[in-house]
Amino acid sequence: MNWKKLAVAGLAASMVVFFAVGCGDQKKADSGATAQKNKIVIGLDDNFPPFGFHNESGELVGFDIDMAKEAAKRLGIEVEFKPIDWDSKETELKSKKIDAIWNGLSITPEREKNILFSRPYENGPQILLVRADSPIKGKADLAGKIVGTQQGSTGLEAINQEPELRDSFKELKTYSDNVTSFMDLQVGRIDAVVVAKTSAGYFMTKNKSDFRIIDVGYPDIPSGVGMRKDDTELKAKLDKVLEEMHKDGTSTKISEKWFGMDVSM
Repeated sequence: MNWKKLAVAGLAASMVVFFAVGCGDQKKADSGATAQKNKIVIGLDDNFPPFGFHNESGELVGFDIDMAKEAAKRLGIEVEFKPIDWDSKETELKSKKIDAIWNGLSITPEREKNILFSRPYENGPQILLVRADSPIKGKADLAGKIVGTQQGSTGLEAINQEPELRDSFKELKTYSDNVTSFMDLQVGRIDAVVVAKTSAGYFMTKNKSDFRIIDVGYPDIPSGVGMRKDDTELKAKLDKVLEEMHKDGTSTKISEKWFGMDVSM
């Protein structure tokens, strides 16, 4: 018997076993990695008032900022906010550049294919925003008009669900943020914007804009915190905290502070 060859073969087998076990343990450790960290990095569109935006002093403020800070405080972890390209939010999440998306992220079946959502915590339906003197009264009046909405938004999803209506537009113009679309609407570059009622209402109040909100029957789609599919431990912790915040009235107070009404869930 060649003892030298046998020894080498035994060593190789041991390395294979060690490697397999080690990798298995690492995967197991990674599955709850985000939940175990003492900091959570949240990706957001930082020009999305009143959910997340910079005030006159340059400070990042908003409804979701307050909600996330309160949740992190209760979880005993630090929170870091990272501005991202909203259209690339899922890529940012999957590549682990961020741990969560917390920014008025609507829970839709399409997004649920790639994102793990927390329990719903806010509900703001999509509406049609037009200038006060606009002849537009409903969806049928959008034919031949220039309609705007944010890239990667629930508003864009709502438009795409009605392809015949979308194809009747003169142009569908997408924006990196809602504020720019509101400004274009104000000066007449576009005729209407499909956007969340909460965002439109806040902008109108803060800027005394001469706009009109039209409820055209888009379904109510609540918002949740978006996480990676394998971050089930983080989801469980966030769900518990969000439920507590809802029950003790904290979510209602934060909602009324930013929207003037309770849109919390």
